[in-house]
Amino acid sequence: MSKYTTGELAKLCSVTVRTVQYYDTRGILIPSELSEGGRRLYSEDDLKRLKIICFLRELDIPIDAISQILKEEHPEKVIQLLIEQQESVLSDEISEKKEKLEKLHELKNGLKNKASFSLDSIGDIATLMEGKKKLKKMRWMMILTGIPVTALQLFSIIFWIVRGIWWPFVIWVLVAVPWGIVVSRYYFNHVKYICPECHEVFKPTLKEAFWANHTPTTRKLTCTQCGHKGFCVEVWGGD
Repeated sequence: MSKYTTGELAKLCSVTVRTVQYYDTRGILIPSELSEGGRRLYSEDDLKRLKIICFLRELDIPIDAISQILKEEHPEKVIQLLIEQQESVLSDEISEKKEKLEKLHELKNGLKNKASFSLDSIGDIATLMEGKKKLKKMRWMMILTGIPVTALQLFSIIFWIVRGIWWPFVIWVLVAVPWGIVVSRYYFNHVKYICPECHEVFKPTLKEAFWANHTPTTRKLTCTQCGHKGFCVEVWGGD
């Protein structure tokens, strides 16, 4: 079995020799044996114990508390819970960092598409990024709820053509019209638009938005702030 000196143990755990000696004086890392010359020698179990101590110290757990944990009948259970907790914290931090990195990439790519760099440009891009996921989720919700309605439409038309029975088409109309009204109101209550001229975010009337010429991400509207009429960028505007 391997034996480690104080210096070797400290190097393996990326701590100072003084730290190892301090843990010895506190009674939480006592060397397994002493050499004939009086040098402290540590075993593999001591190495594992030091790694656990270092981990617990990284969690800002006091030395006295570590001493108590290691004296427990089943310290591994407490340490397991701490590890799971730290794993959860780190996973959340990684997700948060990834989200920030995605925002930076979007901002970088968005600025490349701007003819000139300005604070207004950054503001527009930031507004777009802020509600991008929510807007995408809402659009998918509309698509998914629209699939049964579309399927009913196709079925009713085919049934009418093949069998000459028209009442399924009437049922589709009775379903499709209320569905269209509800979905349209919900959609336009949760979106706003950025004017390309004054860069203000505004909400048009439901009538204007519904009948306006549009693309998947823009709609031709009249800005309520400056009066500009043209294609405005759609952004999330819900709560």
